[in-house]
Amino acid sequence: MAATIPIQNEDLDFDNGVFDSAAFAAATLANWQALASVIDHTLLKPDATRNQVEKLCEEATRYRFACAMVNPVWVSTAVSVLSGSGIPVGAVVGFPLGATLVSTLCHEATALIRLGAHELDMVIPIGQLKSGNHRAVESTIQTVAAIAHQHCALLKVILETALLTVAEKLRASEIAIRAGADFIKTSTGFAQGGATPADVALMRGVAGGRCGVKAAGGIRTLADVKALLEAGANRIGASASVTIVQELGAE
Repeated sequence: MAATIPIQNEDLDFDNGVFDSAAFAAATLANWQALASVIDHTLLKPDATRNQVEKLCEEATRYRFACAMVNPVWVSTAVSVLSGSGIPVGAVVGFPLGATLVSTLCHEATALIRLGAHELDMVIPIGQLKSGNHRAVESTIQTVAAIAHQHCALLKVILETALLTVAEKLRASEIAIRAGADFIKTSTGFAQGGATPADVALMRGVAGGRCGVKAAGGIRTLADVKALLEAGANRIGASASVTIVQELGAE
């Protein structure tokens, strides 16, 4: 069973297949603190340094972002810096190509959780999806979801929408939700395109209130975030998080 999806406003109906995007967006954009609470503060550059990871974690603590999202090699560092802060560490799995062996995914997910990661962002087997091998895609996601949920971790499943047709986006969304995803996510940020309101709306249309929708990839401004929240996102992944919340009044 998928983990509970955190939302900001208890009055919003996220049960029984209902998600009110307009109400959620309005509540989230009411102040910078509410906005920060749904942003994954992200640093996934291949050349990211320890100093940059430590700075990311310090910013995550200062602004109370939803989590600090890092590459696997930096999970231990992030966990150490964020110890006692209440900010969870997130890590990517099978990233960014979605072409990792299932056995490797299992080992990676287990190792990251043992190191202290509480959120995993996993790329679907994109080539398998496009080959029509939907059972393999679902089985892969189910396997990682089982590991995550066994340890009370969230699993966000990245579709890499820029590489998919509309039909494939719809199919991937349904497969991921059925397989136990807590969130379906637009992009890695490493393909030729990132999050778009159209893709988020399509994904929310499939998800309804069954799981969260995370928009990520190319999100740089408050206007970008507003459009994506209004389209149906309830989590944002961005490296420009500080700049975005400062647009809404954070110092």
